[in-house]
Amino acid sequence: MRDFEEDGADEGELSVSAPKTWATGAPAVAHALQYALGQTSPRRTALTLLNVNQAKGFDCPGCAWPDPGPGHRHLNEYCENGAKHISDEATSRRVTAEFFRQYSVDELSRKSDHWLNQQGRLTEPMVLREGATHYEPIGWDEALDLLARELRALDHPDEALFYTSGRLANEPAFLLQLFARAFGTNNLPDCSNMCHESSGSALGETLGIGKGSVSLDDLYDCDLVFVVGQNPGTNHPRMLSALEETKRRGGRVVAVNPLPEAGLLRFKHPQKVRGVLGRGTDIADQFLQIRPGGDLALFQALNLLLVEAEDKEPGTVLDREFIEAHTTGYDAFVEHIRQTSWDAVLDATGLSRDEIEQVHERVLASRGVIVCWAMGLTQHKHGVPTIREIVNFLLLRGNIGRPGAGVCPVRGHSNVQGDRTMGIWERMPQAFMDRLGAAFHFTPPARHGLDSVDSIRAMRDGRAKLFVGFAGNFVRATPDSETTERALRNCRLTAHISTKLNRSHAVCGRTALILPTLGRSDRDVQAGGEQFMTVEDSMSEVHATRGRLAPASPHLLSEVSIITRLARRVLGSQPDIPWAEFEADYDLVRDRIAQVVDGFHDFNERVRRPGGFRLPNPVNERVFRTPSGKAVFSVNDFTMLRAPKGHLVLQTLRSHDQWNTIPYAMDDRYRGIKGGRRVVLVNPADLTDLGLADGSLVDLVSVWSDGSERRADGFRAVGYPTPPGSAAAYYPETNVLVPLDSVADISNTPTSKSVIVRLERATERTPA
Repeated sequence: MRDFEEDGADEGELSVSAPKTWATGAPAVAHALQYALGQTSPRRTALTLLNVNQAKGFDCPGCAWPDPGPGHRHLNEYCENGAKHISDEATSRRVTAEFFRQYSVDELSRKSDHWLNQQGRLTEPMVLREGATHYEPIGWDEALDLLARELRALDHPDEALFYTSGRLANEPAFLLQLFARAFGTNNLPDCSNMCHESSGSALGETLGIGKGSVSLDDLYDCDLVFVVGQNPGTNHPRMLSALEETKRRGGRVVAVNPLPEAGLLRFKHPQKVRGVLGRGTDIADQFLQIRPGGDLALFQALNLLLVEAEDKEPGTVLDREFIEAHTTGYDAFVEHIRQTSWDAVLDATGLSRDEIEQVHERVLASRGVIVCWAMGLTQHKHGVPTIREIVNFLLLRGNIGRPGAGVCPVRGHSNVQGDRTMGIWERMPQAFMDRLGAAFHFTPPARHGLDSVDSIRAMRDGRAKLFVGFAGNFVRATPDSETTERALRNCRLTAHISTKLNRSHAVCGRTALILPTLGRSDRDVQAGGEQFMTVEDSMSEVHATRGRLAPASPHLLSEVSIITRLARRVLGSQPDIPWAEFEADYDLVRDRIAQVVDGFHDFNERVRRPGGFRLPNPVNERVFRTPSGKAVFSVNDFTMLRAPKGHLVLQTLRSHDQWNTIPYAMDDRYRGIKGGRRVVLVNPADLTDLGLADGSLVDLVSVWSDGSERRADGFRAVGYPTPPGSAAAYYPETNVLVPLDSVADISNTPTSKSVIVRLERATERTPA
């Protein structure tokens, strides 16, 4: 298979310098302002940035990192990438009907992600009619009538898919899942399926709730924080401020990652004098450069050391009182962990025993331990067992359910956790479904729906015929790009509710709609007056978000309006749901959320308090909603991913100047890459072994167990301090290499951090 050809790829003259050893500081401020002023006016920039993440402003749509309490927020409570993202949304550039007359869908399909995003905000509904080459304008009534007609014409509601990205706020997310279930389907795939589903699966099984258990205060007061499989300096930079506070209070940080990341080495806080003029703060007290996928072996080794230390000094290492009162499965876990082979651990991790034992000593010296992680763990075949083993590690010393300790999956998208809380999941618990049905007098469908990977399979096989995407860029967020694109083109209709142009708009069903919506920063005025919405961050804090800017076009509708107007057309008055009232007054939506969703009692009153409120987490009361009523020790086997001779294990990752699938520029400042994204980072010794020079032009070819191969052409091989036998390259350019069937056990998450590839000289390429 071959990657699609792009023109307008924005690749310049590639230059490579040494990776940075610190992050942020004055350069981050300068880059953020430069980008913002390139998108819009100084006045609009100031209005935007002074309102983002403020108690009476709007939530940054970038990441889900929590805000400090209202009395502790800085006037500029955002990071470099957050400033770029909100400026990207507040841009003065516009995509009009004239633009779509100028560019055919085929031409748009050959443009780069960067080029498409830089065209600006969408301004009016557009339709691509069957057989047409260009989108053309369509009125809202006609567009929604068309979508409703196609939905009603399906043979079964399960032929429809309703995809969401984490940009969707709580109120429209609740209404979307209500509409889908009233329509008759649980097909509610979302971006979490591709990112943190492994976290939810592992935590739900072991602790009884698929969320993290810690707060910012816990992080500040923790003795030892593990930062595993994540790059805060790029993906959620405000986490570095929290880790700096941890260090200031005497805590320690262990970073575990295949690549050295600048932000975890040293952080220069741009809002403090020492961060601008001084050296900044060293973040990681110890950095473990682990092989991709070796984290399970690492935590099993740490657990073995803890069990053996308890053997030597009974009653002094493990929290036996906690284990006996609040856990189950301990004996089977210990029997299994004693069989751990150090040779296998060292082989899988690439670490030395001394390094691991040094971490063990840090653990013994720490009363409170928190483990934070992101997609470096979740996107492996054994992602769920890895996270279960982390839970084992924390349970051993009672580091669950008390201050300064716990689990911390760090979500990378603004409201992805809130969407799940609101019911955006293909397998919601029956108790939620019962409350939903009772509140709205209908019986929700009992069949489990399709997640993102299974949705692609269903479209490919003709079992799903209509795709509706709320925000996001489904084509570029998903694996196996060619298969995904063929699947979408197999649909009768595709519809995307979006703020900006992206590649998904150029991968169309027989008929396609682009329905432009308000951004997070836009004012939302309905019949009942100006409205606000709410979001939930990755630490379960729920707060209001209020747009402050004039909408990009008078022709935009809010997501609430789009959903409620569509629902009225599709469902009529059956069941009896007050869709028009919901559109006019979002308080009425929140009243119904309070009826259905745990923890949202007195929603309207509590969310109007400065900073909102935190949802209860039973784990923090040492209440575990598992079948046994206790936290579960698990037994986890690991199989080391081995690349055949002449191959490497590739992980996909983001550049610094990127948000999700959208690059803001062709640079990756902290990794020393400038002027290009089609690069593959390879250990210099591996380049030598493969007979390649630094800077060689190569094609990446992934190999899969069924003998199939997938290609991404035209990459520069760059010598970089990756672990031996591994490589790294940017997504979405390399998503084409990830087979659709290469998924994590249990969670069905694509294994984008463990792709077996070989590097072919570009001159050796066989013509397609």
